[in-house]
Amino acid sequence: MTSSLAQQSLRHAQRITSIDALRGFVMIVMLLDHVRETFFLHLQVSDPMAVPGTQPELFFSRLAAHLCAPVFVFLTGLSAWLYAHPPQGAQRDVRSFLLKRGLFLIALELTLVNFAWSGRYEVLYLQVMWAIGLSMLALALMIALPRGVLLALGLLIVAGHNALAGVHVAPDSPWHGLWTVLLQRGWLAEAGIVRVRLSYPVLPWIGVILLGWCFAPVFAASVAAARRRALLLTTGAACLALLVLLRGLNLYGENAPWQPGTTALQTAMSWLNFTKYPPSLDFLLLTLGTGLLLLAALERADNAFTRVFTTFGGAPMFYYVLHLYVLLLGYRAALRLWGPNQGTRFGVAADQFWLIWVVWLAMLPLLYVPVRAFGRFKRRSTQAWVKYF
Repeated sequence: MTSSLAQQSLRHAQRITSIDALRGFVMIVMLLDHVRETFFLHLQVSDPMAVPGTQPELFFSRLAAHLCAPVFVFLTGLSAWLYAHPPQGAQRDVRSFLLKRGLFLIALELTLVNFAWSGRYEVLYLQVMWAIGLSMLALALMIALPRGVLLALGLLIVAGHNALAGVHVAPDSPWHGLWTVLLQRGWLAEAGIVRVRLSYPVLPWIGVILLGWCFAPVFAASVAAARRRALLLTTGAACLALLVLLRGLNLYGENAPWQPGTTALQTAMSWLNFTKYPPSLDFLLLTLGTGLLLLAALERADNAFTRVFTTFGGAPMFYYVLHLYVLLLGYRAALRLWGPNQGTRFGVAADQFWLIWVVWLAMLPLLYVPVRAFGRFKRRSTQAWVKYF
């Protein structure tokens, strides 16, 4: 019995490591996109991107960053289930867990995160932390429903919301605010003391967090590692196969159909050009399918790279806030040193996008040291606030 419990604990630790490693990996990719947002903002991309006017290195850097939000939200639902169902002991109060952390993320978005993007509060942007926070609140309210019902709701939202993608509610409509929060990116308040712009309509992300919660029993201690890995591989491959079918024939799932380009590269870029705000079905099939395959691969991987991923993934909120403020200070230092070379901003020239990759790679060891130190402090500390980061 003692040996069995020890093996169960080891399997549990390996599962948590793979989840932290995937979370850390997507956060490293996220950094690349935020470096672009900081030093390449004068050449901002549209959503979906304009293929003829977007250089390939910019396109594929942005495409890689698409992986981040869906995987993070999916893992949030998965981790909430694991919190509620520890390998030993009684179930925990996951509703309270979700409510408190959801409200914390929304408060973080409205305060530290908003200020970090520009160093001022001219516009209140409701972005990914807002969407994750609201998704956690929604999951908390639905947590008592049977798993089958939650799975059906998650699939219906993720697969069905594209049917409403063309519906636009005018600002003078009494339904504009609710529709904007759910499915329509745009302004909630354009004038007045506080201007509010919503970048992440929340409904599709509620669907993703529900799917994460429903998929999580695959990670139960009673599920053999080989079976779990097979389910991860099968589900991930099924998502990508469905994407090939829907996207290949322009059937459904993306309101921006792909078109043949003047070169094979432009054709590929058009095919992979998905809408993120709100995330289309094809966008989610690509990112969640890829995320599941990566999660399967990380279950067996243990090397220097995965240990770095796990370090970043073990303190996600600390890393998120820290990297934004490092970017803010770095941008202000560059602006002071070299001045506004791109209109009113400092930025990298269009033909030097490779410098974005250089800055990204240089920032990783700079962030790694404090994130590792905080992660060790987090594991030792008994203070409640530490667990939120």
